[in-house]
Amino acid sequence: VYAEWSPNEKVAMEVGLGAAYAGVRTLVSMKHVGLNVASDPFFAASVTGPTGGLVVISADDPGMHSSQNEQDNRHYARFAKVPLIEPTDSQEAYGLIFDAFEISERFDTPVLFRSSTRISHSKSVVEVRDVEPARPVPRFVRSPEKYVMIPANARRRHPIMEERIRQLAEFAETFPFNRIEPGDPSMGIISSGVAYQYAREVFPDASYLKLCMSYPLPTRLVKEFASQVERLIVVEELDPFLEEMVRALGLEVTGKEIFPIVGEFNPDVIERSARTAGLLDAAPAPLDPLPKGQSSALPLPARPPVLCPGCPHSAAFYALKRLGFYRGVHDPDAPPDRQVLGQLKRSGAIITGDIGCYTLAVLPPLLALDTTACMGASIGQALGLEKAGVKNKVVAVIGDSTFFHSGITPLLDVVYNNGTITTVILDNSTTAMTGHQGHPGTGTDARGNPAIKVDLEMVVRGLGVRDVHVVDAFNLQQIEDTLRGCVMRDEPSVVIVRGPCALQVKPSEGRLGVDLEGCDGCAACVRVGCPAISYRDGKAYIDPAICVGEYCNVCGLACPEDAIKPLATLEGQGSRGKGQGN
Repeated sequence: VYAEWSPNEKVAMEVGLGAAYAGVRTLVSMKHVGLNVASDPFFAASVTGPTGGLVVISADDPGMHSSQNEQDNRHYARFAKVPLIEPTDSQEAYGLIFDAFEISERFDTPVLFRSSTRISHSKSVVEVRDVEPARPVPRFVRSPEKYVMIPANARRRHPIMEERIRQLAEFAETFPFNRIEPGDPSMGIISSGVAYQYAREVFPDASYLKLCMSYPLPTRLVKEFASQVERLIVVEELDPFLEEMVRALGLEVTGKEIFPIVGEFNPDVIERSARTAGLLDAAPAPLDPLPKGQSSALPLPARPPVLCPGCPHSAAFYALKRLGFYRGVHDPDAPPDRQVLGQLKRSGAIITGDIGCYTLAVLPPLLALDTTACMGASIGQALGLEKAGVKNKVVAVIGDSTFFHSGITPLLDVVYNNGTITTVILDNSTTAMTGHQGHPGTGTDARGNPAIKVDLEMVVRGLGVRDVHVVDAFNLQQIEDTLRGCVMRDEPSVVIVRGPCALQVKPSEGRLGVDLEGCDGCAACVRVGCPAISYRDGKAYIDPAICVGEYCNVCGLACPEDAIKPLATLEGQGSRGKGQGN
């Protein structure tokens, strides 16, 4: 089995489609917003047909646990006119892949295999098949009328697509994972994916039509099921995808009138909605009611996500915040307990952000980002703001993996259209947010083998950027000086801020501490955003258990009183109580 990380989802889909044209089975996987990036070749694959089996796994994220939206990718199946497979548990997530490849090869179609956060994060015992994998000899059969989509050929392919989806609809009627599960005929529930499991918990006695191939809809099976029950209900996360198709059959059905259209489902969400709609009896009293006014919940503090201790992005964002200086009712240099962050306003440089763990710099205390939309958008947005005529300087921030993913073309646009924005590439030599997988700049491929390490500076210069700087991620003064020089230039600039991801560096022995006599409580170190630093009794405090040590020292560079020092130095002072190290 050959595997690779592609620079982005569009490239992955194109590589997968090329392999399928050669007659081999190919799997392309991504999260839901990744299919937006891959949609161009995805639609093309539907028009041409893949020849070999082509399965596209797309994992939706209801509730937006780690995403910028909660789009419902089931619509892509109907839009592209391809079959949609939805597993409801781990066993089906395994077994239905075999069916998906067989459907793809039988009908010469890509298959969209939709998972979701809960399906992808669940685990259970699975019975595996003892199957010898097919090993076809890769062979490309030339067929320009099938693979070359000039308008004349594309027009001939369209009727073929329509006939294919008609045949797939017939196939869906007898697909064994689409089945009626008889129960109480007073309520019939149509469901798919993880919502089916939740519905079974809340309505254990109801009748069910379980759909694992949910597009094209098996219309005769739906009508047969509807004729067996008194009331028809659709339970599905996000959009009324199934509900609208069922209603189009002329059937009376309820769904989103009862269950929410936003957010992730769980049994509690379905149960509360059902009780409100009168589908269940009134909520039963708790078995062991607590005394009046007493809560069973522990008073846990909020735990918002933060950059890691020793993160190489902290100094850059500290410098960017100062570049985009805040002005407002309260002084940002005041201690945190005297700031009212909601009343502060940016009046300096505009900072356009991107997708990655560094997006957390929008939160207090860094407050360093003004926009974030999607992968690679920061550079294009920065150019758009500049071309719109805003008076502020504009700086785009993007990670190294995101730059290789989709930042190269917008930077090329900046050069081509005479932009003067500054682009900051945060280079930690990994893809930190999603599991530290490789990318073209890491020097390692998906199988752990050595790969050519693409030189980031050469790529940037090759695009036509002449003002290129590489700075140490932990040298705060160098970062600030470089940024201030770049934003004043009348040409595009790129600043590569280079430092290793904190999760890939062994903490040094030289932990840092605070000289309590030297600390005046200005909280400059706290505003660096390191979770190892807190503010106690008017003084800074560094937690030695999570401080990564002297190799970072961004907080020390930010301290105007030079009150942050190695613990060994504080202990060597011999004055108990003057340093937290004592």
